[in-house]
Amino acid sequence: MSLKNEYQHIKVIGFDADDTLWVNETYFREAELEVAKLLAPYETANKIDQELFKMEIKNLPLYGYGVKGFVLSMVEMALELSNNSVSNATIASILDIGKDMINKPVELLHGVEETLKILAQDYRLILVTKGDLLDQERKLQKSGLSSYFHHIEVVSEKEEGDYSKLLNHLDIKPSEFLMVGNSLKSDILPLVNLKAKAIHVPFHTTWIHEQVSETETQHKTYKTVNSLPEIIQVLTEQ
Repeated sequence: MSLKNEYQHIKVIGFDADDTLWVNETYFREAELEVAKLLAPYETANKIDQELFKMEIKNLPLYGYGVKGFVLSMVEMALELSNNSVSNATIASILDIGKDMINKPVELLHGVEETLKILAQDYRLILVTKGDLLDQERKLQKSGLSSYFHHIEVVSEKEEGDYSKLLNHLDIKPSEFLMVGNSLKSDILPLVNLKAKAIHVPFHTTWIHEQVSETETQHKTYKTVNSLPEIIQVLTEQ
């Protein structure tokens, strides 16, 4: 690749995993609909959705991100809404929802493997993701993309401090790192603040906790593309 643009110093490209490389958030939305049906005798679907979100946020410091914490939050929320009267069968059904989520096939997004194959020729690629280590490793293995990545970084949060540690670990300057992801809050804005590069690839649905206001993105410099293959064009533009 002939690089004579703002990305010419990039040595390492970090990719978010869920909803950047493969479908993820869609399965959480489907699970929320299922649990709302199970708990319909106790509350409205809207109220159940609100209470589940509050429970997830409350439990993040305990369980972190991922399906396991989500399932535990669903169980706790079910017990709370029902005043501990929810049946064992319903709890078992909630656990089954979580197992089904974990066992979902990995559905790659448009052009992912082709893009990684090209970029891996010129850059060191790493996976930088939040969530449960076992689950993320399982999804990476199922995806068939493992060979393109130098290594996988599963972090508890994606804040400026976390990325600073990562850059130190990689022994590179912020100007030599590019992050690619679907979440402005987790994948883009922290890197922009560190003077690294970031490319936003929006996914059609975003968890409320990952959404940001317009004021938070004002005067922030980053690229937005419609799909992963467009990154190659961005990197090679002169």
